[in-house]
Order: sequence, then C-alpha cells, then structure tokens
Amino acid sequence: MTKAELIDAMAAGADITKAAAALALDAYVVAVTKELKKGGKVGLVGFGTFSVSKRKAREGRNPQTGTTIKIPAKKVVKFKAGKELASKIK
Repeated sequence: MTKAELIDAMAAGADITKAAAALALDAYVVAVTKELKKGGKVGLVGFGTFSVSKRKAREGRNPQTGTTIKIPAKKVVKFKAGKELASKIK
C-alpha cells in the first residue's frame, strides 16, 4: 500500500476529506519520529509498538569481492506487532 492509498483508505474510513487525512497522517509520522528520536517508544494498544534499538558494529563481507568490511554501529527502528494485530493476520 502506498502513502496515497493509505490516505484514501483513511479518508473513506473516517469520512473525512483526503486533505484532512493527509494532514493527520503527516502529523502522526512527525509525532512518532520525534518520540523515537528522543529514544522513546510509541505504543498503540492492539496494534503494536515502535521502538529504537542499537545495533553493534560488526564485520561483514562485500558480496562482489569477498573482502571484509567494517559495518558501523547504528540505531534502527523496530516494530513489534500487538496481540490483536498478530491474531488478525494469521
């Protein structure tokens, strides 16, 4: 699903304009991004939790040449599906 398709679905489901749905989605993305940048978590009961995890530096291999390369440490965003969402997907 693309962002445009999600906006269409939100507008239809909430009976609002596409412009209002786009503003709501953009505001949601900004709010989640700010919280994760601070190192916090965003949990939606029944849907899931977004969090930040630290990935350690490690060594990898360049698949074309086979040479060893150093992969730096970084922060990554994780999502853990809630029980309700997970049960609906099965």
